[in-house]
Amino acid sequence: MRAQGWARPRSPVAELKRILLVEDSTNDVELTLAALAQHDLANDVVVVRDGAEALDYLYARSAYAGRQFGNPALLLLDLKMPKVDGLDVLRTIKADPALRSIPVVMLTSSREEQDLIASYALGVNSYVVKPFTPDTMKEKIEAVLAR
Repeated sequence: MRAQGWARPRSPVAELKRILLVEDSTNDVELTLAALAQHDLANDVVVVRDGAEALDYLYARSAYAGRQFGNPALLLLDLKMPKVDGLDVLRTIKADPALRSIPVVMLTSSREEQDLIASYALGVNSYVVKPFTPDTMKEKIEAVLAR
């Protein structure tokens, strides 16, 4: 069933896939989940707290070794995190043929132009500066999933 308020993805299978939210700030996790919920998003959201945990999830290792196979429909990725930062996660997944097709939206409080340039050079699909409105999040996700 299609979630109201969201554009239909190209493939109906994408509606069932999970969204991976990689964010170390509890407040930003709550803000992001609230923005997604406000628009009745049907996808399950998996929250991980740092880049190392994100890579464990994506490669189905450690605590995620038994997870359901398949890539997430979308990766919402914080830029500045402990252990492995967002640029390193982005660099890793875009270098891996099995992961590079995952659409990535970078979430950051950074307004530094070098971070924006580096993100796009590595293949990010969109870039959202925090704090953001629920409508901004909806627009970015719709644009990325419509590609």
